[in-house]
Amino acid sequence: MDHGMAGSARSGRLLVEVREEGSSAVVTPAGELDHHTADLLREPLEDLLGKGFSRLVVDCSRLEFCDSTGLNVLLGARLKAEAAGGGVHLAGMLPVVARVFEITGAEAVFTVHDSLEAALAGEAD
Repeated sequence: MDHGMAGSARSGRLLVEVREEGSSAVVTPAGELDHHTADLLREPLEDLLGKGFSRLVVDCSRLEFCDSTGLNVLLGARLKAEAAGGGVHLAGMLPVVARVFEITGAEAVFTVHDSLEAALAGEAD
């Protein structure tokens, strides 16, 4: 169920949708997250943090690729969210994206959920 804001930004290879879901902001990147498209994710994450959302859920179920630049965008958002008393939760990662987090060890610093529903169900954490 959508509440309040919704929006999207798009380049040829990445579409980012944003919506409010309870006390969380859900950000859904679809396509390829890399050096050329990273700002399309960075900007809405920073906007949400600036608006007072400290619990961000990134629905990765439509994210087909993530390089080190994309990973750094998520890590930066995590630091800012945690400083505000929240966190960044990753949900529904495809195996190719999950592998990047596994190889780099980044999976250890994020709360990772199997699905968006599971991430939203854990709103109390």
